[in-house]
Amino acid sequence: MKILFTVGGSQAAVFGVAPLASAARSAGHEILLAADEPLMAAAQSVGLPAVCITPERMRYGQDAMTAAVRIDALLELTRQWTPDLVVGGLSHVPRVLAAALKVPFVRHIWHIAPMARRDRTAVAELQPQLERLGLAELPPPDLFVDLCPPPLRPPGAPDGRAMRWVPRVSQRRIEPWMYTRPEGRRRALITAGTRNLMLDTPGSSLRRLVDGLAGAGAEVLIAALPEAAERYGAELGHVRIGWIPLDVVAPTLDLAVHHGGATTAMTLINAGVPQVIVPDNGYGKAVAEAVGGYGAAVLVDPHRPGAGQDPDEVTVAACREILADPGYAERTRTLAAAAAALPTPDQVLRDIEALAAR
Repeated sequence: MKILFTVGGSQAAVFGVAPLASAARSAGHEILLAADEPLMAAAQSVGLPAVCITPERMRYGQDAMTAAVRIDALLELTRQWTPDLVVGGLSHVPRVLAAALKVPFVRHIWHIAPMARRDRTAVAELQPQLERLGLAELPPPDLFVDLCPPPLRPPGAPDGRAMRWVPRVSQRRIEPWMYTRPEGRRRALITAGTRNLMLDTPGSSLRRLVDGLAGAGAEVLIAALPEAAERYGAELGHVRIGWIPLDVVAPTLDLAVHHGGATTAMTLINAGVPQVIVPDNGYGKAVAEAVGGYGAAVLVDPHRPGAGQDPDEVTVAACREILADPGYAERTRTLAAAAAALPTPDQVLRDIEALAAR
């Protein structure tokens, strides 16, 4: 079987789909990952055969990748390599593609934020493309694969095939300090994912957050892009800053402070690590509310500090609260166990194979 996986957005989308794509490839299926130019390196880093759908004229940011451009690029790809099934994520563009090709479509996402309104708007915006392709409507997915652990699923979430989260990030040579705990000290990680230089929020200071964590007796690691490591490295002294393989380091952590990215949050949940989440957008806030509502995280809203409160003091206080209260770690481990009990990518692949065989 030939399966086309499609992703967009940040590297996190590549890492999220990689376990299922790898399972399909290991089972002997032909796969391709269709992605934008900025995601090619991430696909290469996790060993997936990827093809760039960004037109050459757009690879340097001169024009925006609209839905029409994406659909045309995918149609051109499928004229040369015709899939038996399409797998997509948040975007409905691959769903349009599957409908045009008359092949099954599998939606594969981490459904933690309510999306009904967003989906209705997205489908309405795609109406001109449906008409252009002679499609009366956009059919529902033939299978919905949900990576969200059941305790975190929002009310009204659609029925789906649950799948276990399998951490996957870019890999390089690792060092012993990455997979071993520091002796006699707790360990905390700060990260803002792969989109931002650093966890910068209005009125905040990374230095003060680092000092606050160190003052609580924690060794501090900062997972950051090379530009951030260069910018902050000297200022932050002996803190380890730079590329850090989250999947390897997560089991050694007692706490993580981050922006609310799905890949980051779920990799930490998978390892039983409680979190302080400082969201940088609405989706990150939904992640923080869900994980925090379960008691496995504390949400710090940088845009709505309490009257007279210092944003840094609020974040540091949240970190100290988690480090002082073992209940956060216990609840996160319970959540990790619920996630680990879900079907593996190999098991979900059998449902996909059956779907394509109809």
